[in-house]
Amino acid sequence: MDFTISPEIEDFRARIARFVADEILPAEDLRANWDDHDNITYNAMEPLRAKARDLGLWCLQLKRETGGQGLGKIGMAVCYEEMNRSIFGPVIFNSAAPDDGNMMVLEQAGTPEQKDRWLAPIVRGDVRSSFVMTEPHPGGGSDPGMMQTTATKKGDKYIIRGHKWFITGAADASHFILLARTSDDPRRGLTAFLHHKDEPGWRIDRRIPIMGPEEHGGHCELIYDDMELPADRVILGEGMGLKVTQMRLGPARLTHCMRWLGLAKRCTEIAKDYAETREGFGIRLADRESIQIKMGDLAMGIEIGRLLVMKAAWALDQGSFAKKEVSMAKIHCANLLHKAADVAIQINGARGYSKDTVLEWIYRYARQARLVDGADEVHQMVLNRHLTDEGRNFWKWEPAKN
Repeated sequence: MDFTISPEIEDFRARIARFVADEILPAEDLRANWDDHDNITYNAMEPLRAKARDLGLWCLQLKRETGGQGLGKIGMAVCYEEMNRSIFGPVIFNSAAPDDGNMMVLEQAGTPEQKDRWLAPIVRGDVRSSFVMTEPHPGGGSDPGMMQTTATKKGDKYIIRGHKWFITGAADASHFILLARTSDDPRRGLTAFLHHKDEPGWRIDRRIPIMGPEEHGGHCELIYDDMELPADRVILGEGMGLKVTQMRLGPARLTHCMRWLGLAKRCTEIAKDYAETREGFGIRLADRESIQIKMGDLAMGIEIGRLLVMKAAWALDQGSFAKKEVSMAKIHCANLLHKAADVAIQINGARGYSKDTVLEWIYRYARQARLVDGADEVHQMVLNRHLTDEGRNFWKWEPAKN
């Protein structure tokens, strides 16, 4: 097994690391650059995005012909981890959710016309986007088969009616990917549509207040009230909505894990720096065995997460949906991030609980990690299904092909 990365990936990683250290972390340190929802303001963000674009560090996840660098999932794992040393990092490189996953699925599933109209403006950074799937009870959440929003075909149009919530980025988005039910077929009953913010027949009911910091555009509750969409807004074809969700959500879950590893490393960095300088009762915190045990455990947990993420990234690059691998990475990295923030706050004491560091930001953000894109328990059930179906082959090594 080869655990080395290519010189090209290492070059991107090193340049991203320098950019984060020299440009983004100084911007993060200035509270004037934070908006009311604890994200970077657009005024501070746009000049940094222009610099990243000029340096060729833009949309690394996309193919070159789409406007990216074609790094593949393995390259993304390395670079996304480096980007999220800063809490503002991913958005600067146009690699933040939900645009990240939306661009990748449109690149893979969109027609040439759809890519030109709906994907290209997101790639350029001209607009933001949103993925509209989750519904309040009794609608679909982790189980899209429960979806209540309907798309009824009338002539050459579809009439959309439904209620969605916790839709990330909706308040600032212009382009939307919407999932709705077009039939009761358990496998071909859902369809994915594209729509623009200025089209009639829908509204944002509210921006839902949450515990943690927010992505640009928040998490919103949407109402669709007889919205009319032409047939050319369908992605992949009627009844292919479940396929679209599979194409989008697996890689998107894994990119979350890549970014969370970067934040977990930032937590250990802050904790380590403080422990090396803070003294009490005649001894540095870093020299106390209890602190060394905590830090060593975090270092090991981060490395386990990196291995899980890299295996899943490799599987995706091989053309697999990597459901098992992504679920394991998602569970581990979500819990790891919360643990890393908690331990770092404990080591920093009152300083960690204050806003003098980003630890409290990461701590609030980390709690959602165990919920978004499937709760821990859902992914554990997925793993159990694989175990039931595969038995001892659950842990099988795939032999190389001659």
